[in-house]
Amino acid sequence: MTGKLIVVSAPSGSGKTSIVKEILASDLGLEFSISACSRKPRKNESDGKDYYFLSIEDFRNKIANDEFIEWEEVYPGNYYGTLKSEVERIWQKGKHVIFDVDVVGGLNIKKKFTDRCLSIFIQAPSLAELEKRLRGRSTDSEETIIKRIEKAEYELTFAPRFDLIIVNDNFETAVKQTHQKLEKFLT
Repeated sequence: MTGKLIVVSAPSGSGKTSIVKEILASDLGLEFSISACSRKPRKNESDGKDYYFLSIEDFRNKIANDEFIEWEEVYPGNYYGTLKSEVERIWQKGKHVIFDVDVVGGLNIKKKFTDRCLSIFIQAPSLAELEKRLRGRSTDSEETIIKRIEKAEYELTFAPRFDLIIVNDNFETAVKQTHQKLEKFLT
C-alpha cells in the first residue's frame, strides 16, 4: 500500500502533541512516524519508541545515502530527520503516516508528497496565550520560554503555507475539527 501522510506542525505550547495523541487514539488508520536524531536518549526514552537514536556518523552516512525524507541540523552536530524506511514500515502495515514535526520539516515533507500529504498548522489563539501555556507547564527556564516565544513568532510566519490552520482556543473543538478534516482527506 502507498498510503497518505499527515503533517502536524506548530510552535511549542500550541497543543500539537496533545492533538496528535487524541487523533492517534481514534480509528483513522494512522500510525505515528518515529523520527531519528543524533542526540543521546534522555531518561525514560528508548530507541525505536521515542526516536531512532543514531550517532552523528551514522546520521551523516544516512544523509549521504539519501535515506531521509527530510532532515535538519538543528544545532551543530545535532540532527533530526524522518527516515524513508519509517514511512515504508508504516505503509507496509496498511496504515497512513502522521508526523509531529517542526514547521520546516513539515513543509519539506509536504513539498515531496504534495497531494498525498495534508499539512496542518496548530496555532494558539494568541502569543499571550501561548506564553501563558508555556509558563503553565512549569518545565522550562525563563530563558527557554523567551526563546520558545521568539521562535513561535518566526514559526507563525509559515502558517499560511500549510493546507489547514487549526486555532486551538478550545482543545476539544480543535481535536474535533482536526479529526473531521482528516476523515475527509483519508477517504
